[in-house]
Amino acid sequence: MPAPSPEQTRAIAEAAVITKAAVNAADRLGISARTLSAVLGVSEATVSRMKRQDHLLERNSKPFELAILLVRLFRSLDAIVGGDEAVARQWLRNANMALGATPLDKIVSISGLTDVLAYLDARRAVV
Repeated sequence: MPAPSPEQTRAIAEAAVITKAAVNAADRLGISARTLSAVLGVSEATVSRMKRQDHLLERNSKPFELAILLVRLFRSLDAIVGGDEAVARQWLRNANMALGATPLDKIVSISGLTDVLAYLDARRAVV
């Protein structure tokens, strides 16, 4: 079997990083496997394999792109709460009048995920 090309090696490494980052973000935010599967649009079994690193999200796939958005959400929220994971978890679960629901309920749809990201980006913006 021929060795993978440098491009293939980069794609595999990128997939591994994004997959692991999404799983870690979900864990740190207290997002269940069921909810993570809804956010990424994959089955719970796939999330379980992702946690064991037996499945990598494919570059340029919708789940891969949604994972990037989830990681962005985590990073923005982490910056706002100063790294306090308990506060971040609570924020996700509290009703948010500006969003019209809890952020956790919103992020299971693509439009909701982008709404939450836009909200967090606006909160981080220097005015």
